[in-house]
Amino acid sequence: MKSALIALSTLVITAGLSLAASAYPLKTCLVTDNELGSMGKVITKVYDGQTVKFCCKPCVGKFEKNPAKYLSKLK
Repeated sequence: MKSALIALSTLVITAGLSLAASAYPLKTCLVTDNELGSMGKVITKVYDGQTVKFCCKPCVGKFEKNPAKYLSKLK
């Protein structure tokens, strides 16, 4: 029983780690390349396991229309 609980705990921890989003590597908005924070509060979203950051709400809408275009900047 004890070893079953240890195995289950390990599985839960491992699964939790794999669900964590990748860090956002840029100091600029993914859409406009403006410095983050230059347009007010930074907006952070997670898309397909990748954290993405935007300078303003309109950039979120632009990103959602064509995420592949913007995500290519992270490669």
